[in-house]
Amino acid sequence: MPKIGMEPVRRKALIDAAISAIGEHGSLDVTMSEIAGRAGVSSALAHHYFGAKDELLLATMRHLLAELGADARRALKAARTPRARVLAVVAVNFSAAQFRAQTIAAWLAFYVEAQRSPALRRLLRVYARRLHANLMSGLTGLLPRAEAGEVAETTAALIDGFYIRQALRDGAPDAASAVRLIENYLNTKLNGCPNAP
Repeated sequence: MPKIGMEPVRRKALIDAAISAIGEHGSLDVTMSEIAGRAGVSSALAHHYFGAKDELLLATMRHLLAELGADARRALKAARTPRARVLAVVAVNFSAAQFRAQTIAAWLAFYVEAQRSPALRRLLRVYARRLHANLMSGLTGLLPRAEAGEVAETTAALIDGFYIRQALRDGAPDAASAVRLIENYLNTKLNGCPNAP
């Protein structure tokens, strides 16, 4: 009989194993058996907690979104100026907790699968709306709303683009370079703004 309180631990282990397996394969073409083995549990237990593999994949995507959201909330709470809010959002997306090889590969796999999966597409839309809103929370204090929207959209595209480029290249993720290039873009847009210190 399983110990009380083990379910959250095992569910988290299965989600971590799913990220690891997806990262290694570079796709969602992984089996429940493989994920369960990585997590140190039986396939039957994995199915008990999540049902089908699709449910585990959705839970994994929700987990990635929840971690990113929590990191963003902490960073935004600490930011004292509108410009600091924008830079905090960029920094969070390229933090050591987020911009890891396995996580990058998982995001890319989810983007690809979202073309076929309405459930994953909905989750990616949630991510896109949150990213846009977080960027706008600083940009609207610096630029007129329409211009802020364009800068937010371009910044979000740069963030996503650096994830895609990293997923397609060999070697360790280069977060510092991505942050520097995005900050260069933001500086060209914000320099000279009366509200941008």
